[in-house]
Amino acid sequence: MNAILSLPGRIGLSLIFIISGWGKIVGYAATQQYMEAMGVPSALLPLVILLELGGGLAIAAGAFTRWIALVLAAFSVLTALIFHADFGDAGQAINFWKNVGMAGGFLLLAANGAGEFSIDALRNRRSAKAS
Repeated sequence: MNAILSLPGRIGLSLIFIISGWGKIVGYAATQQYMEAMGVPSALLPLVILLELGGGLAIAAGAFTRWIALVLAAFSVLTALIFHADFGDAGQAINFWKNVGMAGGFLLLAANGAGEFSIDALRNRRSAKAS
């Protein structure tokens, strides 16, 4: 079951980051303004895009999965605390707990790895043959 479910699980976790990273590129100026309004320097936006889009694509492909999953878990919690901690607003509270849930998924991915259908598994098989 692990081999079958890991790929769609990784894709499901990664899609929100891929779509969000692309959205930040398309709406760059608006994202800069939003970040500044929330007290986050807009100079960090290129790094955020790289993390979301690049990290999302890497998770989907199963490349460097454990490390990227740890970074995305931390990023999910951090963004929950910065952008969604207004529990008086039901929408923000839902987004807060969504981020916490995604962090949990990434921690499971970091603990268990990418699975059989991944670049990580391919690299491991190649290095085992070379040994």
